[in-house]
Amino acid sequence: MTLQSRDPDRDLLPTSLSASYAGVVAFLAVATEGSFARAADRLGVGRSAVSRSVQKLEGQLGARLFSRTTRSTSLTAEGEVFYDGCRPGVDRILQAMEEMRDLREGPPRGQLRVSATHGFGRKVIAPLLSRFRERYPEVAVELMLDERAPDLAGERVDVAFREGTLEDSQVVAKQLIPMQMIVCASPSYAAQHGLPSKLEDIDSRCCITLRSANGRLQPWSFKVEGVSTSVTPQGAMTFNDSELALQAVLRGEGIAQLPACLAADAMKAGLLVTALDQYAPDDRGHFLCYLSRKQLPKRIRAFIDFMTTEIRAIDLDTISQWRPVVAEAEAVAEAVAG
Repeated sequence: MTLQSRDPDRDLLPTSLSASYAGVVAFLAVATEGSFARAADRLGVGRSAVSRSVQKLEGQLGARLFSRTTRSTSLTAEGEVFYDGCRPGVDRILQAMEEMRDLREGPPRGQLRVSATHGFGRKVIAPLLSRFRERYPEVAVELMLDERAPDLAGERVDVAFREGTLEDSQVVAKQLIPMQMIVCASPSYAAQHGLPSKLEDIDSRCCITLRSANGRLQPWSFKVEGVSTSVTPQGAMTFNDSELALQAVLRGEGIAQLPACLAADAMKAGLLVTALDQYAPDDRGHFLCYLSRKQLPKRIRAFIDFMTTEIRAIDLDTISQWRPVVAEAEAVAEAVAG
């Protein structure tokens, strides 16, 4: 078959491409890895070759792309601009290659990068990974736990599980289950100190709080007479990990507002009681997020379908089914207090 130009008015292969290609590849590797040594390891070449390629590219562009010291390598302002310009094109090339591989017959395969918050990742996602791998053994999964919302494109994250959606028009957000927030305590704490019955009582209790990735204390959310409101209590103990906060609550060290899915097992076992249920806030929702694409790679589609089915089947956030257990625990706490 004879190949003809798809667009005779555009020269897609300028003469400078071959001279620039090695430099651009080296530049992107250094920018991604954060050092010339790690970039060289990733590309399988010597560090000096990477350095020469970047220097030649800087000469072609007439701009310095990196600030280098003995301890660190970072992009200059010009490097940031050049990186932002190159990255979409590289992503399109990688996506095209993935789509071509997916056209071949065979099961899903390849590397999958997944992001989740610490609590949801440990409680829900990690236990399901072994079953996913049993079904799709040719898919390798990397799970990264972080309270910070990821940059899916910049960090090459395929799927992210978040509490609430990501503010990005290029991201598809699919709600998996509700996310109900509960104020909870151990029966022993309730018996000794009592539970708050109104929002004004919160400050008189020993509160266990969470610090967000941005460094701020997470406020406790409520809804009073149809109006959303929040309270930021002074924490007797503060953690940046919701699982640690839950453990402190279970030890009887105070009260906390936590996602119901995290407290599900403890509530079912009668190890927690709830308070201020009449002021429960609106559901936030647990979302599965991924970049919008015309055609998802098979491994991503398989992971999305598997997790959607499995997580919804767990029914983590249906608090109503726990109410008899909670009521029994509260009765025990009252009897002990009396």
